[in-house]
Amino acid sequence: MLIEMKGIVVDFGPVRAVDHVDLTVRPGEIVGLLGENGAGKSTLMNALAGALSPAAGEIYLDGKKVRIDNAAHAARLGISFIHQELSLCNDLNVFENMFLAQETSRCLLLSKRDMARRATEVFARMQISINPWAMVGDLQPAEKQLVEIARALLFKSDLIIMDEPTTALSTHEIENLFVIMRQLKAEGVSFIYISHKMPELFEICETYHVLRDGVLVAQGRFEEITESDATEMMIGRQLAHDDFTHKRYYGTEEIALSASGLSGEGFFDVSFDLRRGEIIAVTGLQGSGRDMLADAIYGAIPRAGKLAVKGKDLPGGAGIIRHLRRGVVMVPRSRKERGILTDLSIYDNISMGFFNTRFRRLLIQPKAEAARFARQQRALSIKSDTPKNPITSLSGGNQQKVILGRWLETDADVLLFDNPTQGIDVGTKFEIYHLILRLAESGKAILVFSSEFPEIQKIADSCIVLYKGRVNAVLRRDGQSDEALTEKNLMFYSTGANWEEKEHA
Repeated sequence: MLIEMKGIVVDFGPVRAVDHVDLTVRPGEIVGLLGENGAGKSTLMNALAGALSPAAGEIYLDGKKVRIDNAAHAARLGISFIHQELSLCNDLNVFENMFLAQETSRCLLLSKRDMARRATEVFARMQISINPWAMVGDLQPAEKQLVEIARALLFKSDLIIMDEPTTALSTHEIENLFVIMRQLKAEGVSFIYISHKMPELFEICETYHVLRDGVLVAQGRFEEITESDATEMMIGRQLAHDDFTHKRYYGTEEIALSASGLSGEGFFDVSFDLRRGEIIAVTGLQGSGRDMLADAIYGAIPRAGKLAVKGKDLPGGAGIIRHLRRGVVMVPRSRKERGILTDLSIYDNISMGFFNTRFRRLLIQPKAEAARFARQQRALSIKSDTPKNPITSLSGGNQQKVILGRWLETDADVLLFDNPTQGIDVGTKFEIYHLILRLAESGKAILVFSSEFPEIQKIADSCIVLYKGRVNAVLRRDGQSDEALTEKNLMFYSTGANWEEKEHA
């Protein structure tokens, strides 16, 4: 199916989000759609998928002009959209989510076994193991992402739009996804692939379209450009790539956070000391225990072992509020589910940390709330028309800045960053990296949980590598030989390549 979008315009009140954009997708083509957060990528795709009505412009399918009224109409036309923000129902099981609004039935009764069987067949094709009868609310974020992808594959589409589909996936799961995409491509299925991960775009896509401030600024073939070229087209300026080459170490002798023998669901006997001004990264593949360790240090789940903040113990069952009041805060993964309060304004989202840790008055003071927002807007360059708008009115990158500003207002000593640049464009990523370095320089102790080596390499002083829930290695930026923080060593220890020799030592 040939897709042609011509002169598409989308307005939100006085704001023009998409400005006369043309986009063509040929049968069996994988198109990369690039741009910073807020550039108009998702808005343009929502117009194609029937979620938004363009103010102007035309859409053609195989030369025939069409008006796509809603998502169900788009699905009937063969267009599927896998959104960046998961749209699953936690109170339904897996196959019920996959067949939502497209259930199969016999004699007026739902064919649950048949739907579960077909779901299992899709999972087998994807080489993943998910119980179709499991409740979606019980799944990990990566498993939910795979269910979203499986739902699009279940009903054979001519065009599949993927908005940051690999955010929560492991390297192996991403490889499997690309195998499936190439198989479908050979069958004539087309893809529009939105991602901020340059290596993925260059690996799986053939052509690119770049949006900036709602305008199409460049298009062409990936084989004719470099990652640096793509980045500069997205942000509209040259990016200094050596900003982090000579990163300084700001650590002091004072220990801000000490962990000894931490154990819990998915992790065992983890110990480390984090000093003021120091940045330690924690990494590992999916299932390594990285996510659960982050939650435990934040007080979100139970754990055994000793955790001390500035020399004072925090009991295993202390809970999040007690951790917050002791100066341990977290910028969490999965922004929509764990970070933002979707029903509240930008004002309230940025003030929530202060209310829980330092607020001592009976009534909220609007002037103080406005001052908190203004302070963090200047510090973090938050782009917002008015802070009274709901937090969901902001782009993903600006939402992440609001979450960060929330915790900066508490003046906490220990900051946990769990996948801090998840689903964020290159320019905003660099802003957050520089901010983390400035926080370290000011004496904050920082623990970063991440699976991206370029991110770890830019900001970390050392890196704890987990494998099967245990510390497999500690790599250091200034280390020598086996202890050096290099991509080769990180992958070697993340995959447990040394585990057999360690077990027999």
